[in-house]
Amino acid sequence: MKFEHIELENKEIKFETLRYAAESIGFIHAGQWDYSRVTFDYKIVNQGDIYYLRVPASAVKGDIPKDDTIVKLLTPMLGKHYYPHGVEYEGEDFPKAIVDKCTKKLELLKKNLEVK
Repeated sequence: MKFEHIELENKEIKFETLRYAAESIGFIHAGQWDYSRVTFDYKIVNQGDIYYLRVPASAVKGDIPKDDTIVKLLTPMLGKHYYPHGVEYEGEDFPKAIVDKCTKKLELLKKNLEVK
């Protein structure tokens, strides 16, 4: 499921700013990066099911994870994890409570990025 209505897509910011804004509200980026792409994940466990809210970005100028690298945000996505196959984003029936939680989390991220 894509969250296009939050309007984070195509926003260009410093990697340092994104990292701080995302990590301060519970997102992690751990090993989900290479020099040109990064994904910040927020894990949600609900009644035994695992969901990931993902905020992907790509480098526009510089290399990730350098603080002064300029990254462009891509469309945030919600996926459900299936062991051992991975995360599915399409064709899922996501619970309203999970979608609402993700929307609030993304709105908070957007607000944090606007303050910087």
